[in-house]
Amino acid sequence: MASSSVSTDRAFAPVSSKEFLPPVDLGDVLITDLLEICNSERADKVMAGERIRFALVPLVKFWAGRTAAAVTRQSCEAYGKWRSRADGTVRRELGVLRASINHAHAEGRLSRKLVIHLPARPEPKERWLSKNEAARLLIAARQAPRARSYLPLFILIGLHTGARKSSITALRWDQIDLVAGLIDWQPQGRKRTKKRRPRIRIPRKLLGHLRRARLRAPSATYVIHENGSPIFDPKKSFAAACDLAGLSDVSPHVLRHTRATWGMQAGAKTWELSGFLGMTEQTLVEIYGHHHPDFQREAAELY
Repeated sequence: MASSSVSTDRAFAPVSSKEFLPPVDLGDVLITDLLEICNSERADKVMAGERIRFALVPLVKFWAGRTAAAVTRQSCEAYGKWRSRADGTVRRELGVLRASINHAHAEGRLSRKLVIHLPARPEPKERWLSKNEAARLLIAARQAPRARSYLPLFILIGLHTGARKSSITALRWDQIDLVAGLIDWQPQGRKRTKKRRPRIRIPRKLLGHLRRARLRAPSATYVIHENGSPIFDPKKSFAAACDLAGLSDVSPHVLRHTRATWGMQAGAKTWELSGFLGMTEQTLVEIYGHHHPDFQREAAELY
């Protein structure tokens, strides 16, 4: 891969100083510098900061030495072939590249934006857990030598609220009102993004687990923790519990699918369930509507 001797001093001096400098052309800035700046300025301010850092490793390796002008449909497609990963993974990683370029433009460092060509959005997965599978997963989590201190609670929160993994692992006790029985998924001071983070009522069965967890660790800051240290990605321990429970094709996000599916199967009002899950009613109906007992009932009985 060809390297570049482009100097980026003029473009990125504002990172370490407040001196105003005019925006530069796409051919005058290295992609790796854009990625570094976005990571340093945004990763700690967004809920998906950890995902950004993971994406940086392959992005930096592939785009090293190239300027932003090298980002084309052909080079984006070449990145996908080079990664040899699922379209969803490539799409997320190129999304980080797009965010880095947009951030530089919004901050006045780039003269214009770029179109990042992403793979098609994959079809939503249908995998969800039956009640029996969920019970087996919880039993396995409680048997884990180290993870049993936090993994069962992580799973319970996921099953009862349908929250995303990043929201659960970032959840702090100051976001929970155990008296009123409420969780505010939007942390104080955190900028709102397109990911809806509602304030919800804590399900009765979950409230008892949260109260006991608080009593066990009254000084903890994060709800999901190990001896006070937050666990931001229980991926390995979750996968181990799935193996022990004999479950395949199950990731933490399946807990969200499960909560949405169970809610629809129980005949929940779609506007109320969508608000609880932090998704649009249209998305809820499109993906999970066929699980509702009233799904196409009138249409099916027209004749």
